[in-house]
Formats: sequence, structure tokens, C-alpha cells
Amino acid sequence: MEAYFDNSATTKVLDCVKDIVIKTMTEDYANPSAKHKKGVEAEQYIRQAKKEIAATLKVQEKEILFTSGGSESNNLALIGGALANKRAGNHVISTSIEHPSVYRPLEVLEELGYEVTFLPVDRKGHISLDMLREAIRQDTVLVSVMYVNNEIGAVEPVEEISKVIKEKNPSTLFHVDAIQAYGKYRIRPKKQGIDLLSVSGHKIHGPKGVGFLYIRDGVKVKPMIYGGGQQNHMRSGTENVPGVAGLGVAAREMYTNHEEKVAHLIDLKDYMIGQMEELEGVVVNSLRGRESAPQIVSVSFQGVRSEVLLHALEEKGIYVSSGSACSAHHPQVSGTLKGVGISEKLLDSTLRFSFGMFNTKEEIDYCIHVLKELLPFLRKFQQK
Repeated sequence: MEAYFDNSATTKVLDCVKDIVIKTMTEDYANPSAKHKKGVEAEQYIRQAKKEIAATLKVQEKEILFTSGGSESNNLALIGGALANKRAGNHVISTSIEHPSVYRPLEVLEELGYEVTFLPVDRKGHISLDMLREAIRQDTVLVSVMYVNNEIGAVEPVEEISKVIKEKNPSTLFHVDAIQAYGKYRIRPKKQGIDLLSVSGHKIHGPKGVGFLYIRDGVKVKPMIYGGGQQNHMRSGTENVPGVAGLGVAAREMYTNHEEKVAHLIDLKDYMIGQMEELEGVVVNSLRGRESAPQIVSVSFQGVRSEVLLHALEEKGIYVSSGSACSAHHPQVSGTLKGVGISEKLLDSTLRFSFGMFNTKEEIDYCIHVLKELLPFLRKFQQK
């Protein structure tokens, strides 16, 4: 049996996504900037995807900018947003549990002379609104907070955060990394006071190498890629028509019968948490139900190194993650786990199980069965 529990790293594409990607690569393959009929036909796929994505957020189509994925969207929002609004100030605020695609651009901004404040989180992974209020200054140009943490599934109160920001400094931009949240929550940037929102396609059963950045109408962002002037000069380069078309279909599908899909994920999460809590020497770091993201379960296994357990599970056809897949080639202690106060002895003993539309309870039962066999053996082996 095979059980793929690494959907927060990437997901299997839906059949309808695969079909439109193949069609736009083999039939409607023209350059969307071309003036002839086939070029116009290719451009229609981009227009349709923009229309479908905008509908899921209740925003204007012109506010959607296609990118190569979540990392580019975050980089463009942070660096492009800060540089375009540098007259407003050079202070940026973020949190201690952000993704590397947020941390690294913030380091770049520091090198450019910006001051960055990192807010701590509590045991549930939430920032303090009072601390945020105190941190905001007249020269705070941007605040960046992730909607859903990619390691433990903590959900930040983005609407309340926005209210604090706008009450203290109305000109401060609010960026939200929604890469683990889009498709799982009904996000309304206008209502929630979000100025910039990052999304990745391959987290929602869409293609890799494509994503988008929502830019509220009127918000200035400095482009990072120059050339032919595509996408209103905001991101030059021939558009990735197959990726964009697949992203549009994936977005539509994720928000069709949305509540049923989310309920399925929560059911799987709560079932796994219940089973995990019955195992000896196991600590679950994620919350049940709607208190945390529906698709993520973080579990610490006392006395077993995460990498050892990951490969032992792999040999049994069970695939999980020991941290952010996007930083897998640069192993380091998780800032998220340290940030929420996981004990030192468990920092290197934690795995992430993450679900998608194709997972079943039978897969969870198989995983628990395997863990019951593996854990006593691995603990005994590592004690020698």
C-alpha cells in the first residue's frame, strides 16, 4: 500500500488540470502575445483563468498577476512592495515563523537599509495583536504575516491583524502569504483588509511553476522582471499558458463544493490526531478541528530522529515531511518549532503529515499500523 501524506509540499494534479495542460501544450500552444488567431486563442486561456481566480476571491481580474509560484509572489510582494513605497518609510514587520521565501527577501531588504521587526508567537503559533500594535510606526511601510503556517498549521487572525495595522497606520501595506491557506479557506481580501496575497498552484492540485499575486487596485509594486511588458509591464516574459490554464481550473475545482472538501480534510486530520495520541511517546503539535488548518498534522516522536523515521516510513510506501520542502537542501532547526516552544529534545524528532483530496482513512490506518511496528524498534536501535 502507498500513502502520500506530503501534500503541503506538493499535490497530485487533478485530471481536469492535466487535461487542460496537455491541450495547451499540444494544441493551443501559440504565444499569447502573437497577433494571429492561434495567439488570440492562447490568450483566452489566461483571461479565463484570471476570471475564475478573481471569482474565488471576489476581486477584480486586473488585480491578479501570474507568477512562477509562491516564492516569486512573496519576493515580488515584499521587495517590490517595499521599494515602490520607500518614501513612506523603511520599516517592515513580520513574524518568527515565516516561510524561507519570506525570510530571504526580508534579509535582502535589510541589506538595502530597511529595518525588519520579527514578532514572536505563542504556543499555538499566533502573534500578539498588542505587540503588533506597539511595533507599528509611522515609517512602517509593510507588514507580512502568513495565513496558515506550513509546518504546524497555525492560522493567524488576518482580519484582526489588518484592523490593527490600518488603525495605527493606514498607509502601511498588509501582505499575506496564503500559500497553505488558498483552497482551504474562503479568502476575501477586500473584506479582510489584505493589500497583497501570495498563492501557489501546486499546493491546490494544480501545476508546479505557476502561482499568482493579488495586488489591490491602487497599491504600488515595483516590477522585478523587465522585458516585453507583458501583464501590464508588471512581469515581462511570455506567459506560462499551460500553467496558468491549469491553475485556473484547479482554483475553480477547489472552490466547487468547497465546504465538503474542507470537511473531508478536517475529518482526516482529526482522525489521525486521535490515532496518534494513542501511541506511546508521541506529541501532536497541531490543533483539532477548525482551530488549525484542515490539512496539516505536526507530530513529535520521542527518541527517534525525524530523518530516520521519515526514511523508515518511506520504505513502507508512506511519504511525509520533516520540515519545509522548500528548504530541504539546507537542513536546519525549524524556526517554527522553536518559535512555538517545542522542547529541545523534540526539535529533531518532528514530522509533518499533510492531506489532500485523494487521501483516505484507510491510508491513515496503514500508517498507524506501520508506526506501531517501527517506533519500538527505532527507539531501541537509537539507544544503542
